[in-house]
Amino acid sequence: MSVTRRYRDAWEGFWSEASEDRGAVFWDAEPALTAGRHLAHFEPHLTDAGLPLIDLGCGNGTQTRYLAERFPHVVGADLSEAALEHARRADPAGSAAYRRLDAADKAEAETLHAELGDANVYVRGVLHQCEPDDRQPLADVVAALLGDRGRAFLVEPSQAAKTVLMGLARGPAGPPAKLAPVLRHGLTPGAVPDEAVPEYLRAAGLAVLASGELPLLTTEYTPDGTRIELPSTWVVAGRPA
Repeated sequence: MSVTRRYRDAWEGFWSEASEDRGAVFWDAEPALTAGRHLAHFEPHLTDAGLPLIDLGCGNGTQTRYLAERFPHVVGADLSEAALEHARRADPAGSAAYRRLDAADKAEAETLHAELGDANVYVRGVLHQCEPDDRQPLADVVAALLGDRGRAFLVEPSQAAKTVLMGLARGPAGPPAKLAPVLRHGLTPGAVPDEAVPEYLRAAGLAVLASGELPLLTTEYTPDGTRIELPSTWVVAGRPA
């Protein structure tokens, strides 16, 4: 199974138009406030921090480059070639590797696993943007990339985040400048029930090792200067003991 053409085109369109300026993308907050906070919950559960780390849905690679400073072999993987072009231009030293991957295509994941072996996987805000039929295949892909020894960290906006986003989109002045292109390309947040994320992982043969809640920071601010934060849930998963 692979993602729909509409979904692929939506992401290509978004990243083709996206600015390369730091903080120009709605969800592209500073790594110390995003991946850095997540690693504090992820690293204690890694059985082997020396495994390759895959940033699945890496976008323009902001978090990937941060992860590459902390792990020996990091791969940023994304569906969009335009996103990967952003990532490569922003990483002229090649601190990470970048490759196209359809995260709903298990055959592609198995090919990557054959190249890298077992890997740890970081997934930030990908599942809720998937179309419903792609969500279980994405969890199956994560499981294929982990193999027997890898661990996965998934963080997703919670159901409450949709209320926040729709409130912003329907404000008197319209959606904030950085949110507008997301909505224009049809990348509206999906309503994934909070309890569904661990269920997708369990159906893929994984065990939930830890979970919790964190605010997911954006790069956008309200008119009074308050940074917009989205409620989010996180899960660490791996093969059952």
